[in-house]
Amino acid sequence: MAAPADPAVLQVLALRAVAHRSIRRFFEERDFVEVETPAIVPSPGLDVHLAAFEVRNPKGEPAGWLATSPEYQMKRLLSAGAERIFQLGRSYRADEHGRHHEREFTMLEWYRADSTSDDVIRDTEELVAFVANALTEKGELSPFSVPWQRLTVDEALQVHGDVALDAVIHDEERFFRVWAEEVQPRLGNERPVIVTDWPSSMASLARLKPNGMADRFEAFFRGVELCNGFGELTDAAEQRRRFERDQADRQAAGAPVYPIDERFLDDLERGMPESGGNALGVDRLLMLLLGADSIQAVMPFPEERL
Repeated sequence: MAAPADPAVLQVLALRAVAHRSIRRFFEERDFVEVETPAIVPSPGLDVHLAAFEVRNPKGEPAGWLATSPEYQMKRLLSAGAERIFQLGRSYRADEHGRHHEREFTMLEWYRADSTSDDVIRDTEELVAFVANALTEKGELSPFSVPWQRLTVDEALQVHGDVALDAVIHDEERFFRVWAEEVQPRLGNERPVIVTDWPSSMASLARLKPNGMADRFEAFFRGVELCNGFGELTDAAEQRRRFERDQADRQAAGAPVYPIDERFLDDLERGMPESGGNALGVDRLLMLLLGADSIQAVMPFPEERL
């Protein structure tokens, strides 16, 4: 006799299928090409806060890492001539735990050649509204209807943390404490907000704007970070300097020091067009759209169920 059906799991499967179909439809209608990149990569990213799963071959020798993001390989496709690409797939991070984190999760990333971060922000607003309409049928009444509110990091700090960016920009520990405890929980309580103009020290793979700030944006809704997007850095020499600084920071923090992806830098050197891109957590999006209290509630197999 077959085991009885679990209605909660079946509902999760159905809702995820609707979301994935609507994401693909959104991008296909805008002439994006869906791509696939490897799960095992030569460098998983160098951000000091990232922890990756190492992969070993049958002889026990290092064979790479599970991708924490498809970013490097997708940008190499831009350098090869791709113009509009997206990927809906799995990413892996070893130290991710909590209501908004899992060690294995679904990431949506997309990139536009010859585009700016403003183009990608519009994509983001329209995409989320499109998926929200598919899942909730609330249409224009949805809090995700466009356009979203926009704030700079400085404005967000002053409005919600009662402190100016200049007062904390040289004290990263204080910045992140104020941001995590006072600012982020108050971001996007009624409707999503886009936060732009991050400090140059937090640029990661983003280019710098004429005002010296990072061409980077994050979207927040009800205190939850939904995505992290860039006007992409295309200067290979500057990217190498940042990677080397990240390696030094990881070493100082006692974290594993991952290698630099030399082929990624080679492709930047050969020429990547001015581009915009974004990485959006699909599980978080579903959680927020459906009013769930955790991403585990919208996943068929969170770690706790394995």
